[in-house]
Parts: sequence; structure tokens; C-alpha cells
Amino acid sequence: MPPGQKPRAGRARGKGVTAGSGGRHKRSLSGRGPTPKAEDRPYHKAHKAKASRESAGGRRPVRANRVAAGPEWVVGRNAVVEALQAEIPVKTAYVAEGADRDERLRDILKIAADRSMPLLEVTRAELDRMTGGAVHQAVALQLPAYTYLHPDDLLAKALESEAPIVVALDHINDPRNLGAIIRSAAAFGSTGVVIPERRSAGMTAAAWKTSAGAAARIPVARATNLNRALQSFAKAGFTLAGLDAEGTTDIGGLPGASGPIVLVVGSEGTGLTRLAREACDALVSIPIAVSVESLNAGVAAGIALYEISRQR
Repeated sequence: MPPGQKPRAGRARGKGVTAGSGGRHKRSLSGRGPTPKAEDRPYHKAHKAKASRESAGGRRPVRANRVAAGPEWVVGRNAVVEALQAEIPVKTAYVAEGADRDERLRDILKIAADRSMPLLEVTRAELDRMTGGAVHQAVALQLPAYTYLHPDDLLAKALESEAPIVVALDHINDPRNLGAIIRSAAAFGSTGVVIPERRSAGMTAAAWKTSAGAAARIPVARATNLNRALQSFAKAGFTLAGLDAEGTTDIGGLPGASGPIVLVVGSEGTGLTRLAREACDALVSIPIAVSVESLNAGVAAGIALYEISRQR
């Protein structure tokens, strides 16, 4: 170093030591540390769940007995008219500004007025946004969230009857079949219907319409685990009868038909699942002509419920 020159900042004296930045870039080079846990991030749902547990004294929130499904929309003039004529429950009706007043729209407005139904006028852009870009033809209905009963509550309600009938649906995927079964269940005095939470039709507008109003008179329970719900009914003394095309017992000779019974109906294509089949006390079938391969799930359930009612 030339005489009189001061050492450069950050340069360490001594042989073999390289010059550094003197700490000037330390902040820019340092990392942000480990990624915070999900529950420590205020915007994450895990953080809200943690706060909820802490506010409840460290305990997890108690699961509600009733579960509500998300709202559904009915769009299009024909669909809206049919839904209103079927008396499907409606939360709010929407009409786009400047909508053409044809006969169908006049019918919609008249029904809404007669029932004192909330009717809001919005812009077409707003109606597009709310309905997810569906072809709404300037009209749409928002249905209220359907409130499902918990299977334990349905079991308790069933036990209040002397010889209750409960219908359990093992992955019925067509909402129209669900609605038809609910209609038959109400017609033949069933206490309620149980459906699984996943891989199953829910209480959509199509199910409501097909039930012809019966969905308002008979509860539908939704089970997180259908087989566990079936076990609960079995422990309570219910006979579990699985409706199966390959069943060895004729529906006319169903054992235990006069007592508490759960009629288990399989899906439209594959029938009962293995676990549901194993849970049943008996597998029953409906005699049909050889030329017919099988019956629609909704039709088969209606016949079985009639036969159970007749035997009683």
C-alpha cells in the first residue's frame, strides 16, 4: 500500500485474506428465513382455524349437526318458469335490465309477485358474473343453500317411530333419480333419506323438481362415511336390506319388513358397492321379465318401498 493511503473499507489486513464488501451487501444477501407454517400466515385458512380453536379454549370447534350445501342457480327462461311452477324454493330472482318482455318473462314476474318473492333488476354484466357466464336469457334464480340433516339426527328421529323406514342411497349420481326416490320415500311413509357426501348427487334444482315438492317434507341426511352411518343404524336394531339385481331374496319375502328397516339402493350403473353389500343383512331383488336387463334406480326403489309398505 502506498504511504499515506488508508485501507479500503472492508479490506482485512493480513496475507491471503480477500477484500469484502464491509457488510454493505449483507442485508441484500441474507435470506428471508424459513417459510412460515400455514397456521402462522394470516391469509391462510389454517391461521383462521387456529384462531378459532384458541378462541374456543384450545378445543377444536364442534361439528355442526346440519350441513348446508352451496347455493345453486337456475338460468334460462324455460328453466326458470318450470322451476317456479314446480315450487322449488327460491332465495332471489334476478332480471337483467332491458330484458325483452315476452310471455315467459311475464309469467316469471307474475309468479314472483304472487309469492312476494325477492326480485332484483341488475345489469347483464352483473348477471353474467353471478351465474358464471351461463346463458341466462336475462333471467336467473338463486336457490337457497340446502340444509342436510346429520345421519345421527336422522337416526334419532327414526327411533321415535314404531317401525321406521329409512332409504340409504349408495352413490346415486343422477339428481333426477334422487328426486324420484325422495318422492317415493315420502309417499310410502319413510322417515328420511341418507346420501354420501362424495360421489353422489345432491339436492340440486333437478332433484327438487323431480321430487315434486316432497323434498320439503322429508329430510335428507348427508354422511361423510355412508358405511359408518349404516353401521350406526344396524347397531340401533335396523334391518339393512340391500336392493340388488343379483339378490337371492325376493322383495316379497323380505325378512324384517315389519320392523325398523333401512333400504339400501345402489348406483345406476354398478349397483351396491362391496362395503355396502357386506353391511346388509339381506340382498333382495325385484322379479322382472327376462327381456329386461334391469330397472332404473328410482323405479326400483319405488317398487321396493311399495312392497315394504304392503307387507306391513
